[in-house]
Amino acid sequence: MDRDIPVVILCGGYGTRIREASERLPKAMVDIGGRPILWHIMKIYGHFGYRRFVLCLGYKGWEVKQFFMDYRTQMSDFTISLSDEHRIEFHDDRADENWEITFAETGLETATGARLRRVRDYVDTADFMMSYGDGVGNIDLKELEKAHRDGGRIGTVTGIHPTSKFGEMEVSGAEVVEFNEKPTQVSGFASGGFFMFKREFLDEYLDDDPMLWLESEPLQRLARDNQLTLHPHHDFWYAMDTYKDYQHLNDLWATGDAPWRIWP
Repeated sequence: MDRDIPVVILCGGYGTRIREASERLPKAMVDIGGRPILWHIMKIYGHFGYRRFVLCLGYKGWEVKQFFMDYRTQMSDFTISLSDEHRIEFHDDRADENWEITFAETGLETATGARLRRVRDYVDTADFMMSYGDGVGNIDLKELEKAHRDGGRIGTVTGIHPTSKFGEMEVSGAEVVEFNEKPTQVSGFASGGFFMFKREFLDEYLDDDPMLWLESEPLQRLARDNQLTLHPHHDFWYAMDTYKDYQHLNDLWATGDAPWRIWP
Protein backbone atom coordinates (compact mmCIF):
# COMPACT_ATOMS: atom_id res chain seq x y z
CA MET A 1 0.00 0.00 0.00
CA ASP A 2 1.33 3.41 -1.02
CA ARG A 3 0.70 5.91 1.76
CA ASP A 4 2.44 8.77 -0.09
CA ILE A 5 -0.18 9.06 -2.81
CA PRO A 6 -2.08 12.37 -2.69
CA VAL A 7 -5.58 12.61 -1.25
CA VAL A 8 -7.51 15.29 -3.14
CA ILE A 9 -10.45 16.74 -1.21
CA LEU A 10 -13.03 18.99 -2.83
CA CYS A 11 -13.81 21.69 -0.28
CA GLY A 12 -14.85 24.75 -2.25
CA GLY A 13 -18.62 24.55 -1.88
CA TYR A 14 -21.01 27.14 -0.47
CA GLY A 15 -23.19 24.82 1.59
CA THR A 16 -26.36 26.70 0.67
CA ARG A 17 -28.67 23.97 2.03
CA ILE A 18 -27.01 24.15 5.43
CA ARG A 19 -26.96 27.94 5.70
CA GLU A 20 -27.97 27.99 9.38
CA ALA A 21 -24.56 26.51 10.20
CA SER A 22 -22.44 27.71 7.28
CA GLU A 23 -23.51 31.25 6.46
CA ARG A 24 -20.04 32.60 7.14
CA LEU A 25 -18.06 29.45 6.35
CA PRO A 26 -17.29 27.17 3.42
CA LYS A 27 -19.21 23.90 3.79
CA ALA A 28 -16.09 21.88 4.58
CA MET A 29 -15.46 24.08 7.63
CA VAL A 30 -18.86 23.45 9.24
CA ASP A 31 -18.07 21.77 12.53
CA ILE A 32 -18.83 18.44 14.12
CA GLY A 33 -18.02 18.56 17.82
CA GLY A 34 -16.04 21.77 17.44
CA ARG A 35 -13.84 20.57 14.55
CA PRO A 36 -14.54 21.11 10.83
CA ILE A 37 -15.98 18.14 8.94
CA LEU A 38 -12.91 18.48 6.71
CA TRP A 39 -10.74 17.67 9.74
CA HIS A 40 -12.81 14.54 10.43
CA ILE A 41 -12.34 13.36 6.84
CA MET A 42 -8.59 13.94 7.02
CA LYS A 43 -8.43 12.06 10.34
CA ILE A 44 -10.09 9.07 8.64
CA TYR A 45 -7.42 9.08 5.95
CA GLY A 46 -4.68 9.71 8.49
CA HIS A 47 -5.78 6.66 10.47
CA PHE A 48 -4.82 4.50 7.48
CA GLY A 49 -1.51 6.27 7.02
CA TYR A 50 -2.36 8.60 4.16
CA ARG A 51 -0.49 11.81 4.87
CA ARG A 52 -0.45 13.99 1.75
CA PHE A 53 -3.50 16.14 1.10
CA VAL A 54 -4.44 18.50 -1.72
CA LEU A 55 -7.35 20.74 -0.73
CA CYS A 56 -9.34 22.23 -3.61
CA LEU A 57 -10.43 25.61 -2.27
CA GLY A 58 -13.18 27.91 -3.49
CA TYR A 59 -15.70 29.81 -1.38
CA LYS A 60 -13.89 31.51 1.52
CA GLY A 61 -10.82 29.35 1.04
CA TRP A 62 -8.94 31.57 3.48
CA GLU A 63 -10.99 30.05 6.30
CA VAL A 64 -9.52 26.64 5.49
CA LYS A 65 -5.99 28.03 5.28
CA GLN A 66 -6.36 29.95 8.53
CA PHE A 67 -7.58 26.89 10.44
CA PHE A 68 -4.43 24.93 9.60
CA MET A 69 -2.09 27.89 9.94
CA ASP A 70 -3.39 28.28 13.52
CA TYR A 71 -3.69 24.54 14.09
CA ARG A 72 -1.22 24.23 16.92
CA THR A 73 -2.61 27.12 18.95
CA GLN A 74 -6.15 25.76 18.53
CA MET A 75 -5.30 22.21 19.57
CA SER A 76 -2.63 22.59 22.26
CA ASP A 77 -2.07 24.01 25.72
CA PHE A 78 0.47 26.82 25.67
CA THR A 79 1.90 29.72 27.63
CA ILE A 80 2.53 33.06 25.97
CA SER A 81 4.82 35.72 27.34
CA LEU A 82 3.54 39.19 26.43
CA SER A 83 6.89 40.86 26.91
CA ASP A 84 9.94 41.12 24.69
CA GLU A 85 9.42 38.75 21.73
CA HIS A 86 6.01 37.43 22.87
CA ARG A 87 7.36 33.91 23.06
CA ILE A 88 4.97 30.94 23.01
CA GLU A 89 5.73 27.71 24.85
CA PHE A 90 3.63 24.70 23.85
CA HIS A 91 3.05 22.05 26.50
CA ASP A 92 1.88 19.01 24.52
CA ASP A 93 1.98 17.37 21.10
CA ARG A 94 -1.78 17.12 20.49
CA ALA A 95 -1.46 19.16 17.31
CA ASP A 96 1.16 16.89 15.77
CA GLU A 97 -0.13 15.20 12.63
CA ASN A 98 2.02 13.50 10.02
CA TRP A 99 0.30 15.54 7.34
CA GLU A 100 1.54 17.52 4.35
CA ILE A 101 -1.18 19.82 3.02
CA THR A 102 -1.27 21.67 -0.30
CA PHE A 103 -3.84 24.47 -0.51
CA ALA A 104 -5.00 25.05 -4.09
CA GLU A 105 -7.23 27.97 -5.08
CA THR A 106 -9.47 26.39 -7.73
CA GLY A 107 -11.98 29.22 -8.23
CA LEU A 108 -15.13 30.51 -6.63
CA GLU A 109 -17.74 29.15 -9.04
CA THR A 110 -15.77 26.21 -10.45
CA ALA A 111 -17.56 22.87 -10.86
CA THR A 112 -16.25 19.70 -9.21
CA GLY A 113 -14.62 18.17 -12.28
CA ALA A 114 -12.88 21.43 -13.11
CA ARG A 115 -11.57 21.76 -9.54
CA LEU A 116 -10.04 18.31 -9.82
CA ARG A 117 -8.52 19.12 -13.20
CA ARG A 118 -6.92 22.30 -11.83
CA VAL A 119 -4.83 20.43 -9.22
CA ARG A 120 -3.33 17.91 -11.65
CA ASP A 121 0.15 19.41 -11.22
CA TYR A 122 0.03 18.44 -7.53
CA VAL A 123 -0.76 14.79 -8.30
CA ASP A 124 2.73 13.37 -8.76
CA THR A 125 2.03 9.65 -8.40
CA ALA A 126 0.46 7.01 -10.65
CA ASP A 127 -2.71 6.89 -8.50
CA PHE A 128 -4.50 9.23 -6.14
CA MET A 129 -7.41 9.25 -3.71
CA MET A 130 -10.30 11.71 -3.90
CA SER A 131 -13.14 12.69 -1.56
CA TYR A 132 -15.77 15.35 -1.17
CA GLY A 133 -15.51 17.61 1.86
CA ASP A 134 -18.90 16.82 3.37
CA GLY A 135 -19.21 13.06 3.97
CA VAL A 136 -17.87 10.75 6.69
CA GLY A 137 -17.92 6.99 7.20
CA ASN A 138 -16.08 4.08 8.75
CA ILE A 139 -14.75 3.08 5.35
CA ASP A 140 -11.75 0.76 5.21
CA LEU A 141 -9.48 2.77 2.93
CA LYS A 142 -6.92 -0.03 2.78
CA GLU A 143 -9.61 -2.19 1.18
CA LEU A 144 -10.54 0.65 -1.17
CA GLU A 145 -6.94 0.83 -2.37
CA LYS A 146 -6.78 -2.96 -2.69
CA ALA A 147 -10.01 -3.03 -4.72
CA HIS A 148 -8.60 -0.34 -7.00
CA ARG A 149 -5.34 -2.17 -7.63
CA ASP A 150 -7.00 -5.58 -8.00
CA GLY A 151 -9.62 -4.14 -10.37
CA GLY A 152 -7.01 -2.69 -12.69
CA ARG A 153 -9.39 0.00 -13.91
CA ILE A 154 -8.89 3.76 -14.13
CA GLY A 155 -11.30 4.55 -11.29
CA THR A 156 -12.79 2.97 -8.17
CA VAL A 157 -15.82 4.29 -6.31
CA THR A 158 -17.06 3.42 -2.84
CA GLY A 159 -20.66 2.27 -3.12
CA ILE A 160 -22.86 2.87 -0.09
CA HIS A 161 -26.45 2.16 0.89
CA PRO A 162 -27.76 5.62 1.77
CA THR A 163 -30.11 6.18 4.68
CA SER A 164 -33.63 6.88 3.50
CA LYS A 165 -35.13 10.23 4.47
CA PHE A 166 -38.64 9.00 3.65
CA GLY A 167 -40.97 6.19 4.59
CA GLU A 168 -40.63 3.13 2.38
CA MET A 169 -43.74 1.28 1.20
CA GLU A 170 -44.30 -2.16 -0.24
CA VAL A 171 -47.32 -2.21 -2.51
CA SER A 172 -49.45 -4.74 -4.33
CA GLY A 173 -51.49 -3.06 -7.02
CA ALA A 174 -53.34 -0.20 -5.34
CA GLU A 175 -52.85 -1.67 -1.85
CA VAL A 176 -50.06 -0.75 0.54
CA VAL A 177 -49.13 -4.04 2.22
CA GLU A 178 -46.20 -2.76 4.32
CA PHE A 179 -45.06 0.65 5.52
CA ASN A 180 -41.60 1.15 7.03
CA GLU A 181 -40.89 4.59 8.48
CA LYS A 182 -37.42 5.72 7.44
CA PRO A 183 -35.62 2.38 7.17
CA THR A 184 -31.95 2.38 8.16
CA GLN A 185 -30.72 1.73 4.63
CA VAL A 186 -32.24 1.49 1.20
CA SER A 187 -31.44 -1.18 -1.35
CA GLY A 188 -29.02 -0.52 -4.18
CA PHE A 189 -25.79 1.46 -4.24
CA ALA A 190 -25.08 5.16 -4.38
CA SER A 191 -21.73 6.90 -4.61
CA GLY A 192 -20.17 7.41 -1.18
CA GLY A 193 -17.72 9.97 -2.54
CA PHE A 194 -14.54 8.09 -1.57
CA PHE A 195 -12.68 7.41 -4.84
CA MET A 196 -9.35 6.21 -6.12
CA PHE A 197 -8.17 7.02 -9.64
CA LYS A 198 -5.22 6.45 -11.87
CA ARG A 199 -3.63 9.77 -12.71
CA GLU A 200 -4.54 9.41 -16.38
CA PHE A 201 -8.14 10.17 -15.40
CA LEU A 202 -7.16 13.83 -14.98
CA ASP A 203 -6.06 14.17 -18.60
CA GLU A 204 -8.21 11.66 -20.47
CA TYR A 205 -11.60 12.30 -18.83
CA LEU A 206 -11.37 15.92 -17.64
CA ASP A 207 -10.82 19.15 -19.53
CA ASP A 208 -10.48 22.87 -18.79
CA ASP A 209 -14.19 23.71 -18.92
CA PRO A 210 -14.83 25.55 -15.60
CA MET A 211 -18.39 24.17 -15.51
CA LEU A 212 -17.38 20.52 -15.88
CA TRP A 213 -19.11 18.48 -13.19
CA LEU A 214 -17.30 15.31 -12.15
CA GLU A 215 -20.61 13.53 -11.56
CA SER A 216 -21.89 14.03 -15.10
CA GLU A 217 -19.88 13.26 -18.22
CA PRO A 218 -16.51 12.19 -16.70
CA LEU A 219 -17.82 9.50 -14.34
CA GLN A 220 -20.60 8.49 -16.72
CA ARG A 221 -18.08 7.98 -19.54
CA LEU A 222 -15.73 6.13 -17.20
CA ALA A 223 -18.55 3.69 -16.38
CA ARG A 224 -19.51 3.30 -20.07
CA ASP A 225 -15.87 2.48 -20.85
CA ASN A 226 -15.94 -0.28 -18.20
CA GLN A 227 -13.23 1.57 -16.30
CA LEU A 228 -14.98 2.06 -12.93
CA THR A 229 -14.63 -0.52 -10.16
CA LEU A 230 -17.11 -0.77 -7.27
CA HIS A 231 -15.82 -0.98 -3.70
CA PRO A 232 -18.93 -1.88 -1.66
CA HIS A 233 -19.32 -0.45 1.84
CA HIS A 234 -22.17 -1.85 3.91
CA ASP A 235 -21.57 0.03 7.17
CA PHE A 236 -21.88 3.64 8.34
CA TRP A 237 -21.77 6.55 5.91
CA TYR A 238 -23.41 9.97 6.17
CA ALA A 239 -23.24 13.25 4.30
CA MET A 240 -23.82 16.72 5.74
CA ASP A 241 -26.23 18.17 3.18
CA THR A 242 -28.80 19.91 5.38
CA TYR A 243 -29.04 21.50 8.82
CA LYS A 244 -30.79 18.35 10.01
CA ASP A 245 -27.77 16.32 8.89
CA TYR A 246 -25.53 18.75 10.75
CA GLN A 247 -27.54 18.21 13.92
CA HIS A 248 -27.55 14.44 13.51
CA LEU A 249 -23.76 14.18 13.10
CA ASN A 250 -23.18 16.48 16.07
CA ASP A 251 -25.58 14.43 18.19
CA LEU A 252 -23.67 11.25 17.32
CA TRP A 253 -20.38 12.90 18.26
CA ALA A 254 -21.75 14.31 21.52
CA THR A 255 -23.05 10.92 22.67
CA GLY A 256 -19.79 9.15 21.84
CA ASP A 257 -21.54 7.11 19.16
CA ALA A 258 -19.74 8.43 16.08
CA PRO A 259 -18.98 5.36 13.91
CA TRP A 260 -16.59 7.28 11.65
CA ARG A 261 -14.24 7.99 14.58
CA ILE A 262 -11.91 5.11 13.81
CA TRP A 263 -8.74 6.94 14.91
CA PRO A 264 -7.48 6.72 18.53
